Amino acid sequence: MRRNRVWFMVGVGVVLALVIAVWAGSDEQRNATPLDPQNPDPDGAQALAQVLEDEGVDVTIVRSADALHDLEVDSRATVVVTSTDQLAPSTIRRLRDDTTGAEVVLVEPPHHVLAELDRRLEAGPADDETTGDCDDQRFDDLTITVDSARAYDTANGCFPSDGGFVLADGRDDASYLGAGQALTNDQVLRGDNAAVALRLLGSRDRLVWYVPTYDDALDDEAVSLWTFAPGWLAPSLWLTALAGVALILWRGRRLGRLASEPLPVVVRAVETTRSRGRMYRRSDDRGYAAGALRAAARHRIADHLRLGRGASAAEVVSAVARHLGRREEEIGALLSPTAPTPDSDPTLVRLAQELTQLMREVRRG
Repeated sequence: MRRNRVWFMVGVGVVLALVIAVWAGSDEQRNATPLDPQNPDPDGAQALAQVLEDEGVDVTIVRSADALHDLEVDSRATVVVTSTDQLAPSTIRRLRDDTTGAEVVLVEPPHHVLAELDRRLEAGPADDETTGDCDDQRFDDLTITVDSARAYDTANGCFPSDGGFVLADGRDDASYLGAGQALTNDQVLRGDNAAVALRLLGSRDRLVWYVPTYDDALDDEAVSLWTFAPGWLAPSLWLTALAGVALILWRGRRLGRLASEPLPVVVRAVETTRSRGRMYRRSDDRGYAAGALRAAARHRIADHLRLGRGASAAEVVSAVARHLGRREEEIGALLSPTAPTPDSDPTLVRLAQELTQLMREVRRG
């Protein structure tokens, strides 16, 4: 039994090792980056890379600027660059230097890449279906059909659309393809996309597929929102701000002095007092009413004795006791906020009468 168990554990270990090895090996050949030549997903370009290899094109995949430099690319090669949004100014300069003489195709370069390559170029939306109409006979009567595309406003190119070209000619034998979806596994068979892709990337014996990353950028080449902003955005923001200031100065109103208006109804003070008294009586809140009477009495007495509005209840009680020559306990029973609360209406009335009498004595004394 023990020997069988040992052989069973050995067999399980071998199977696990094979599974891990297969999984690791397959992971090296798979990449989830869009338009990656090793990505079998719908947005990948593995199908196009395999067809190019089957047609005899030597396809070399590089994923760093150093690897591209080590290849020593010459005029017999075509260099296609995907993931162009991850190109930094330093990697763009290295790309220029390392691909001198080769045919370079940049797929959907964003604004900051175009600004580095050719500041005069701008990109805009293009038609979903465009037909080749240019001097390059490779693309005569071929049609690119995609879900979305971009056109570049240059004077030379192929597949015209909205005043520009989906495949535009740039400087130094570079071209810009604004229909990256034509290379994907999902849409390469739509229209003439496959023929366009094969003629564009397979016209030479060697194809270098460059997939750049931010790892090649220098430390001081930080990427921000302004990096991807078009050149007209900053002047437009300044113009909008100036227009807003002008609108404020034009339509603004200066506030003048406050205008007083007569009250529509004059209410006598005695009526207000009686109304508040009725409210206290209806709510049966003798404690609140007694507190209001005592507070009003303390304020009047403090003003009469010139103690100031900030005088505390204890100071008022002490001052009244000295002024009248009476005990503080007796005065505190009337004026202190901690004095007992009247338990009936007659007791509350008696408190009001005693407070009135106290204030009269203070005025007379």
